[in-house]
Amino acid sequence: MDPLVEIAIEPRSVPGREALEAALQVLAAADPSLVIRIDRESGQTILSGGSEDQLDQVLAALRGACDFNAGAPQVAYRETLTQKALIDHIYRRPQGPKGDFARLILQFEPLDPGAGYTFVSTIAAGSPLSDYLPGIQGALDSAREKGLVAGFPVIDFSAILVACTVHDVDSSMMALEHAARAAFRELRTKGAPVLLEPIMWVEVLIPDDHMGDVIGDLNSRRGQIQGAETRGTSRLVTAMVPLASMFGYRSQLQMITRGAGRYEMRYDHYERMPRFSEPPDDTFPPAVGMRA
Repeated sequence: MDPLVEIAIEPRSVPGREALEAALQVLAAADPSLVIRIDRESGQTILSGGSEDQLDQVLAALRGACDFNAGAPQVAYRETLTQKALIDHIYRRPQGPKGDFARLILQFEPLDPGAGYTFVSTIAAGSPLSDYLPGIQGALDSAREKGLVAGFPVIDFSAILVACTVHDVDSSMMALEHAARAAFRELRTKGAPVLLEPIMWVEVLIPDDHMGDVIGDLNSRRGQIQGAETRGTSRLVTAMVPLASMFGYRSQLQMITRGAGRYEMRYDHYERMPRFSEPPDDTFPPAVGMRA
């Protein structure tokens, strides 16, 4: 499963970068689910994992090895298309004594949640045009990773290459790649893209006399209560809650139940984010959210 939470960190001094990198290598070897990358624009190190608790543990381990600054945890949102779009894009640019030309016709279609991303070509195998397919597909892969709405990967859609037109002299692999990326960007207006957020299955075990307060708190977090079972002298409350609303929940639960509550949380699915609750642009710092 892809990481759900990200945190940007950076060393407090230039010499501290080597110590930070060495400590991260040790932690990554011990926890394969920890994803580490360097943001090309900011130079910050981005840590990605499955939960806020996991990244908190990583930060705690790092603090014993080096000094660093850490940003606030951010949700790893996704994007998807909501309508079909047939895009006919012509790339043409003068370049020296000749031009640079490519034309692509691409059909983009939304797929069912969880279906992933597929690329299909109608160009016959063995055709001279088939030599360009790796470049076209690679350009689309790169473009979808940068997103259309807020810089997050686009998922659950298909891209069908309907036609490809090149010129014997004025076409190149680079021209086809430019055309593919530009065609994908047209989906910002033609594919009706939306932001998706991870929804978590949450189980909360609490004393019976705290159930009302706990359910009220989950409702305030946009949670959908699924049930409440009696477990001896306790209650097990289950709910579907957006991950973005669960940051800081452990301390809140302890406060509500005076330390008697426990909870577990796991990823369930991605869901379209309601317009009224979409986070403003400033919740996506360049190192974490806006990758385009």
